[in-house]
Amino acid sequence: MILLFDIGNTHTHVGLANARRVVRQTNIPTTAWFGGNAAAPLVRFVGPAAVTGAALCSVVPRATPRVRRAVRTAWRLPCLELTVKTLRGLGVDYPQPDRIGPDRLANAVAARRRFGAPVVVIDFGTAVTFDVVDRRGNYVGGIIAPGLAALTDYLHERTALLPRIRIRECRRVIGRSTEEAMRSGAVYGYRGLIRELLVELRRELSVPRLPVVATGGYAKLIAAKLPEISAVEPNLTLEGLRLVWAAQPDDPRPE
Repeated sequence: MILLFDIGNTHTHVGLANARRVVRQTNIPTTAWFGGNAAAPLVRFVGPAAVTGAALCSVVPRATPRVRRAVRTAWRLPCLELTVKTLRGLGVDYPQPDRIGPDRLANAVAARRRFGAPVVVIDFGTAVTFDVVDRRGNYVGGIIAPGLAALTDYLHERTALLPRIRIRECRRVIGRSTEEAMRSGAVYGYRGLIRELLVELRRELSVPRLPVVATGGYAKLIAAKLPEISAVEPNLTLEGLRLVWAAQPDDPRPE
């Protein structure tokens, strides 16, 4: 089994994968690596599975060596880190490739493997990010916009009377309460934002067909009434990591 880590600002998404797919997934608070509280839940998650390799991508550089140390301690294994240098299965045509988030590269690898090229990934996180693979199979850039929760939280924090709301599907566009009105603006408005950006991407790429893969916390909600989205893949980043690990030279696995 391959142990996979997607280290984000809030959570570290951990996966166990076999030769074909990610079979199990859990989340560990990223702050737990700094308090020494992550190793125990990690070992419990893995259980008796025989771990033969490990890979990570990280947007929290301070956490990276702590994850490596945990893997070495528990399983005596090196941990491949996804960077532009270790990237496999994807070309890069970008002015400063070292500045591309490794999680975004992992997403693009997995999306290209499933749908070919061109393809777009939309990751619904704290920010919503679009990552674009062109028809030649190269990562060429993307789009960053505020995340859905960030928009609604901003309204609550910057106004005296607007509440914090729970984002969910709306029954109608016209809100019959403040909460319903905010929810409608968020959900329907956000779908409009996504749809318009996809229109412009198709125009700029000059392609008749553009598969779109969604991942992240609000992917399922937003994709539910957006036929432009081809698939929702909750474990897309971990799957991309698995593919990159599998494509590395057999010996040695780079660390």
